[in-house]
Amino acid sequence: MTKEAQRAELHKTIWRIANDLRGSVDGWDFKGYVLGMLFYRFISEHLTDYLNGMERAAGVAAFDYAELGDGDAEFGREVTVSDKGYYILPSELFVNVRRRARGDADLNETLARVFRNIEGSAVGTGSEDDLKGLFDELDVSNKLGPTVARRNEQLVKLLDAIGDLKLGTFADNTIDAFGDAYEYLMTMYASSAGKSGGEFFTPQEVSELLARITVVGKTSVNGVYDPACGSGSLLLQFAKVLGKDNVRRGFFGQEINLTTYNLARINMFLHDINYEDFDIALGDTLLDPAHGDIVPFEAIVSNPPYSTKWRGADDPTLINDPRFSPAGILAPKSMADLAFTMHILSWLAVDGTAAIVDASKQFTRIGNKIKLTEGHQQAVLDAFTAREDVPHFATLVEAEALADNVYNLSVSSYVEAEDREYPRNGVSGSIARKGRRSHDDRDNHHQQQCGGRGVGQTGDCDPKPTTTAG
Repeated sequence: MTKEAQRAELHKTIWRIANDLRGSVDGWDFKGYVLGMLFYRFISEHLTDYLNGMERAAGVAAFDYAELGDGDAEFGREVTVSDKGYYILPSELFVNVRRRARGDADLNETLARVFRNIEGSAVGTGSEDDLKGLFDELDVSNKLGPTVARRNEQLVKLLDAIGDLKLGTFADNTIDAFGDAYEYLMTMYASSAGKSGGEFFTPQEVSELLARITVVGKTSVNGVYDPACGSGSLLLQFAKVLGKDNVRRGFFGQEINLTTYNLARINMFLHDINYEDFDIALGDTLLDPAHGDIVPFEAIVSNPPYSTKWRGADDPTLINDPRFSPAGILAPKSMADLAFTMHILSWLAVDGTAAIVDASKQFTRIGNKIKLTEGHQQAVLDAFTAREDVPHFATLVEAEALADNVYNLSVSSYVEAEDREYPRNGVSGSIARKGRRSHDDRDNHHQQQCGGRGVGQTGDCDPKPTTTAG
């Protein structure tokens, strides 16, 4: 089955689920139920496969953890929590709770207890912070209906719908089925709530391109980092592009929104990233950055918020922050995205690459949506790696030319547009800026940021040739 056929079938199933369960809560709240139950199913199946594999490798060919009694299962708790970060008793696995659901008059209480027990299994261990709060948005006590019977009826539908989804594994699908289900849900519910899906995820094709640009010429990196990670979709592409074992120290990110922070951690588990291999922090990256003890990173990707404000000069101590002090001036209060860029450059390894991309002319329309196809991805990647002039698309700009142009990084200053109807896009050195607002407004401050010098591929402010795609 082709990628688009797989995706269409998955979306059709999710749409049916949404229609079946419509009415109890609004869509924006309900996505928490769907994603939370999806997470519950995944960790149940993942734990079962892990334990079955261990026992069968030891010679117990007929072993099935889901059929084991809870008392017999307790012997493996400590070792399993150490390895996987959580533990679920057989009676509390998704498959068994679903099987009993229609006859369980206290189903809502059963699920509430199961979720508490899963989080509780990590208390006092290294995975406690990674599990804490992950089921908070799956409220089984009130929102689903006025009576217990009505709530349980909805929960049965939800369990059955999620259980029937043919998700396979991350490696078995042309698409990332778990990730695509997540992205589709977020897009559908964001639009119905008047929100932007881009606040929560970066489309898979764009994420993959960012990852591929960042690892050109490399087979592994010391770690990947996203200072405004949203749901973690950018970070997760490195598991696909390089293989998760080739991200040696793991996946690191920070997110300011509590709901999205929880989704990022769920997303890591959904993509089989072990709790020891990711560290997603909650907080304001610009004012209270986590992971400063782990820098520098060889790969940094990000889709930071644009046209937003930050504290800037209102906090005089920030000028002494080593991320901002080399420039001698802070990013304007109205330009948090520039502050994020300064932060990224400060934390980038000397042989590292950071990428922020918007290939706004490289897409194909599929129905009423636009897609960045493999061919479009390759065109941008080829322009980045070849560093040769391509009319109306890319040019290699020497540092002297940047200086002559007062360090203006506006793509249109160097690449002649073939058709002015199209929005501009760019890949600039190791920093490919995703321009959601005027390039000119941002570029006026670039010289201040780098003390009159250009941004180079290594992530410092030394003048080096820059490849620009238009």
